[in-house]
Amino acid sequence: MIDSSLSEQIRSKLERKLFVLEQDIDELKELTKPVAPENAIGRISRMDAINNKSVNEAALRNALAKKQQLERALSDLSKDHFGICKQCGKPIETQKLLAIPESPLCISCTKAAG
Repeated sequence: MIDSSLSEQIRSKLERKLFVLEQDIDELKELTKPVAPENAIGRISRMDAINNKSVNEAALRNALAKKQQLERALSDLSKDHFGICKQCGKPIETQKLLAIPESPLCISCTKAAG
């Protein structure tokens, strides 16, 4: 279990990341609305708009997955297993917890997985 000071630092970081991510998600939802066929934007411009929509849809899926990771980390923060590597069972380094609090792996296991 991590100490209360570190826990509060991590909670604050997670909440900030969630806030920014939710804004990004709202923006991406706007960008992924259907491209209306009646828009007189020209054939090439319409194809670009459809392509951009596909790129934004992929970014939205990634953002939603990231949001789930952040929410899971926030809910796990008060549990005994928070800060313990899911792969090797050793404590995750403090620097990594502060940098990427949603990561379930220590630095060694992250390198091995990547």
